Amino acid sequence: MVAPVMHRLLRSAALVTVALAPAVSLAQRAQEFPNRPIRFVVPVAPGAGNDTTARAIAQKLTQAWGQQVIVDNRAGASGAIAFDILVKAIPDGHTLLMAAASHPINTVALRNWPYDMAKDVTAVSQATSLPYVVYTHPSVPFTTFKDLIAYGRKYPAKLNYGTPGTASLQHLNWEMIGHMTGAKFTHVPYKGGAPAIQATIGGEMQFGFITLISLRPHLASGRARALAVTSSTRMPALPELPTIAEAGIPGFEVNQWYGVVTTAKVPRAIVDKLSTGVAQAVKAPEVAQRLAGDGSTPVGSSAGEFSAVIAADIAKWRKVIKETGIVLN
Repeated sequence: MVAPVMHRLLRSAALVTVALAPAVSLAQRAQEFPNRPIRFVVPVAPGAGNDTTARAIAQKLTQAWGQQVIVDNRAGASGAIAFDILVKAIPDGHTLLMAAASHPINTVALRNWPYDMAKDVTAVSQATSLPYVVYTHPSVPFTTFKDLIAYGRKYPAKLNYGTPGTASLQHLNWEMIGHMTGAKFTHVPYKGGAPAIQATIGGEMQFGFITLISLRPHLASGRARALAVTSSTRMPALPELPTIAEAGIPGFEVNQWYGVVTTAKVPRAIVDKLSTGVAQAVKAPEVAQRLAGDGSTPVGSSAGEFSAVIAADIAKWRKVIKETGIVLN
């Protein structure tokens, strides 16, 4: 009688040991992470806001962890080239990607975009939030956002705006504004943000959205005029500019954001360590000051909070596309 009981006890102990082994292994892996250089993929060319934010974070993580965090710029295909590298990487946290607010849009708007932000990656931390500035060429016959909307109602589709491309965040922003106000404008997609900016300050386009880091030199030279900001509160760097909500569309708020994601199925303990590291990096005084100069607000969210932001954006832009009836190729 004793032998069967002892056998059952030994068998139960063995099962407990087997069950605990993976947990011990995961904890050990998280404690040792990172144990080699980290590849930080950025889906834009060097110099863009996404890139400069990634480099600031990479420098701080390198200092904190004693492992080199190497920025790898892989621009093109609306970010699909960079995401392809991330999704195919070993899910151990040593490959990161600096995502932007346009990537949830790609998930719902571009039929041939191959990756799903809700399924193929794991959120780590939202790094920053930054509003767009509504700007015009100095030759346009108005100086306020309200006048812009009134002009778009009175003269439908006469004014042209340039964007980095169809289904970009800027494009869907203006589609949403037009839907909410009844104003109609003509969308002209360019191959990237820089050509769209150059077309506007050159007089080919009449207005657009742009981040402060890109707009500042053109405001200083008088080649552009700022009308409003897309955030819910006024921007400290341009306190004289009203928000779009103040200027005629109550409740309106759309911000660009940059955030770190990693490969799907990375163990939660490693994701949490990454999230803590990114949050500490963006909130470091020297980094926060640098980002503020570009019009960005450091966020440093948890993985769960950033995952919720991505999910909310996917739902929001799916609704906008459906309600506006916009046709996307």
